[in-house]
Amino acid sequence: MLTFELMAERKIAEAAAQGEFDGLPGAGKPLELEEDPLVPEDQRMANRILRNAGFAPREVEESRTGGKKLSLLNKRIEEKYFRKVVRKLGG
Repeated sequence: MLTFELMAERKIAEAAAQGEFDGLPGAGKPLELEEDPLVPEDQRMANRILRNAGFAPREVEESRTGGKKLSLLNKRIEEKYFRKVVRKLGG
């Protein structure tokens, strides 16, 4: 998967360098991220009501807690890797 991502990033960078993204509609304007066009209209309305009441949809709340857990896991992995490298270097 990483190879595919690197290839995609390289293609995007080449296209940008060649100016293929210049002059696109909406260039330089902020994205409107309030509404997700892929979410059905009735679900968007429910999400809007939740947002206006100070709540978030269940998936958003779950991704927040999942993101925190993933961040903690990454930190532990990095610490473990760092200690392993230090041991190998004789520190």
